[in-house]
Amino acid sequence: RLLSITDKGDHDQLIRKAYSIKESTIGKRVFLRGLIEFSNYCRKNCYYCGIRNGNHKVARYSLSDKEILEVVDFAQRKQLTGIVLQSGELSNVDFIERITTLITKIKKATNPEFRITLSLGEQSLETYQRWFDAGAQRYLLRIETSSEDLYKKIHPVDGLHSFKVRLKCLENIQRAGYMTGTGVMIGLPFQTIENLTDDLLFIKERDIDMVGMGPYLEHADTPLYNHKDLLMPAMERFNLSIRMIAVLRIMMPDINIASTTALQSIVPLGREAGLKAGANVMMPNLTPLK
Repeated sequence: RLLSITDKGDHDQLIRKAYSIKESTIGKRVFLRGLIEFSNYCRKNCYYCGIRNGNHKVARYSLSDKEILEVVDFAQRKQLTGIVLQSGELSNVDFIERITTLITKIKKATNPEFRITLSLGEQSLETYQRWFDAGAQRYLLRIETSSEDLYKKIHPVDGLHSFKVRLKCLENIQRAGYMTGTGVMIGLPFQTIENLTDDLLFIKERDIDMVGMGPYLEHADTPLYNHKDLLMPAMERFNLSIRMIAVLRIMMPDINIASTTALQSIVPLGREAGLKAGANVMMPNLTPLK
């Protein structure tokens, strides 16, 4: 019922309630974590994603360790609370080794309070443990939906894309000792309000530490774009995302909720609206412009 609100007065009341809970439990402080999208090479072929392996129109890049460390230095000088290392999904030996070394270099170059969050997709428990032991403290693995049926509609059904594997990876991340983050897309084709309700219950039941969720943004070079006629208008997706943040804050008063860039893609001050609705983390994109 709360997610389905259409009356502006009711919507605003929900937002005020969520903000008051945030204020009384975790206060007004906003954590800034610099996002470094260091590579867009990916082995996966998710139907919604612009950097999917099958999209040959995309210009691929990978930052060097030196470039990444320069951004880390900038983040620390600007007094950000940490960085998020994000890339497409790779899991070969060289990639795993590189990330392990990179975490060690970042730990040496930063103060003890500076946090390293990884968002590097599905890996083995051994790899998750190795990166945690090297010094990464948080891991973000978005499930995108807690519905297996919907998962199969937005991913190829093959050995590389498995709902059960995704959930197992989330369990393994928690097992390895990370503060664990996940998230979902809001307003996908084929998605129902009941799906989104289940997503919120999933996050609570799994005792997730941090969440990044925002509106689905369609990309012309993806298979899911063929179903764009099923989409609700962008502003409806935006408002539904704001209500998702608010309801989650009420359900889990002390969880970390990111106000995502996708909100800003629809409304210029979208991330600020997310903070007003109960989010308490922002991830400014520090990826070098070139």
